[in-house]
Amino acid sequence: QCANTDRAAAALIKDLKQRGLLEDTLVVWGGEFGRTPMVESNVALGRSKGRDHHPQAFTMWLAGGGVKPGLALGATDDIGFHITEDPVHVHDLQATILHLLGLDHTKLTFRFQGRDYRLTDVYGNVIQKVLA
Repeated sequence: QCANTDRAAAALIKDLKQRGLLEDTLVVWGGEFGRTPMVESNVALGRSKGRDHHPQAFTMWLAGGGVKPGLALGATDDIGFHITEDPVHVHDLQATILHLLGLDHTKLTFRFQGRDYRLTDVYGNVIQKVLA
């Protein structure tokens, strides 16, 4: 499955670059969370072999749209369970994406039950290392 995804993602980036559109297009690729590095199963709960949700360590990649090319940020331990270097919170990722889209994440709010909330909560910071 990775080979098919890799080819498609590479073709998209290559095509955008050849057409001169990559600088104006932000490509974000990833999922809503990672998966544990070990296979788990629980017969009592009717679960067959699989990997559980693991929001503490996951991969996202960004291309174009003001992102520094060729950068890998962050690292995990040898089994991919614990973050060991440059942790990034989802609020930081959101703040960075909004910044790359030309929006100030600190001013982007929504009203819920009479209170204004920020998508990036009070913790989000733009990840300066990924900006071109």
